[in-house]
Amino acid sequence: MEIAIIAHDEKKANMVQFLNKNKELLLKDTINLIATGTTGGKAEEAGFKVIKMLSGPLGGDAQIASRVAEGKTNMVLFFKDPMSSHPHEADINMLIRVCDVHNVPLATNEATAQLLLNAIIL
Repeated sequence: MEIAIIAHDEKKANMVQFLNKNKELLLKDTINLIATGTTGGKAEEAGFKVIKMLSGPLGGDAQIASRVAEGKTNMVLFFKDPMSSHPHEADINMLIRVCDVHNVPLATNEATAQLLLNAIIL
């Protein structure tokens, strides 16, 4: 199962905490993590093996959306910062739309992300 992880700058620390909290599941051989560039770097620093795409503003969100459309990515965990504007908002909205079109689970906050991970444990 391929899981994409993305976090806005203000949410990157939250993403790393979330990954550490779910380390036992996420380090299994059956789980592959992909990430936008900076988020992936933070996850690697925390001990996770991650395939890194470009940074979000440089096209990483679009790369992940492409993998969703190709059927390669099975879940997206995107810790968005709703209190900030983002210059690549169009890419963010496109990623959300592609997840909806292809019926791929998408969490935009920690509570929903935890529910999704709990669902694959069962």
